[in-house]
Amino acid sequence: MTDPSRTWPAPTASGPIEATVNVPGSKSITNRALPLAAIATKPTIIKGALRSRDTDLMAAGLRALGVEVDDSAAHWTVTPAPLRGPADIDCGLAGTVMRFLVAIGALATGPVRFDGDPHARNRPLLPLLDSLRQLGVRIEDTAQNPGGLPVTVLGAGHLSGGRCELDSSSSSQFLSALLLVAARADDEVVVENVGASLPSLPHIAMTVEMLRDRGVSVDDSSPGRWRVAPAAVAGGVVDIEPDLSNAAPFAAAALVTSGVVRIPRWPRRTTQPGAALPDLLTTMGANCELDDGELVVRGGGAIHGIDVDLRDAAELMPTITVLAALADSPSTLRGIGHMRGHETDRLAAFANELNALGGDVVELPDALVIRPKPLHGGVFHSYADHRVATSAALLGLAVAGVEVENVETTAKTMPGFVELWSSLLR
Repeated sequence: MTDPSRTWPAPTASGPIEATVNVPGSKSITNRALPLAAIATKPTIIKGALRSRDTDLMAAGLRALGVEVDDSAAHWTVTPAPLRGPADIDCGLAGTVMRFLVAIGALATGPVRFDGDPHARNRPLLPLLDSLRQLGVRIEDTAQNPGGLPVTVLGAGHLSGGRCELDSSSSSQFLSALLLVAARADDEVVVENVGASLPSLPHIAMTVEMLRDRGVSVDDSSPGRWRVAPAAVAGGVVDIEPDLSNAAPFAAAALVTSGVVRIPRWPRRTTQPGAALPDLLTTMGANCELDDGELVVRGGGAIHGIDVDLRDAAELMPTITVLAALADSPSTLRGIGHMRGHETDRLAAFANELNALGGDVVELPDALVIRPKPLHGGVFHSYADHRVATSAALLGLAVAGVEVENVETTAKTMPGFVELWSSLLR
């Protein structure tokens, strides 16, 4: 039975909202900037870093390896140092921590042990471990959970380099992890993707761009193959963009309430998958325009169904799923099978929770089919998944009586979500 004290009554909109929402920095960019700064030759200043559970875990993991991370001021300063073990690193439920730092751990001198929240042991990790072993990294896993957390990387203080094959079909973070550590290898590293698919291409482009910005040569001219030449990673200053995926439920609130939401500092050019949001919202009935660096979203009075492949923007799937459940026609969201390996199986989570509130959502191996039906209130379980919780809040704008279980899980990427969300209706 659900503990009522652990549910949050999602506010329902009584009319069109009009709000300006200042979205915190990108988690994906922050959690790439931190390990890059840790392996740089000089200190790095990170402006606009997101402070959240995931980024706190990344900073703590780097400190455990001997890196100085000063986050006491508005701008964070990372001072690199020789990476060392023994160390114990808590990954929480953060995919970037459990993947990026497992790879970086190869550069440490001594054993580095990784573990995390109970569900983190179910998140895919084996393809990355296999590829690191091909590059000569010694890794110990357990008989109880082979190929998953907990694992111990027996760091040799360096990575020799070479060629490895990688099945990155279940997470693009495997490839990003290898590219990050490859920058500090003794010789060239060649990674060849042998998986049937490669999801979240914008996240890979983000990693490549950030490496190049720090002086690392990455050759991605051959499809499915990446070559990284050894290089000194430069320090300097990094500006973190707003998190466009975290902005999604706030922007979608304009469509749900036929209101207006403005999001300042929306980048004209970005590698974030959330860049697809304005086009998706426009297809579903909103009017979106970029006005002097501010995204302005206006609801059009109706929400239309959509048939779309979200393979490269799967972080937006939770928001689009809720909009589809409130639409005037059916929707099919494709290319999202890899969402089953995130904080929870997101396809199953949304099918279960929306159907429990009167919806009609059908799971396919790689898709959701959503047929809108009148919905009623009830408990919407979050499964300790921040994007499930924020999307439940979006649903609550239109459906009275939605109670979000464990809304505190939003602190994973957006501390203060409840206050920021409630401000929409003030």
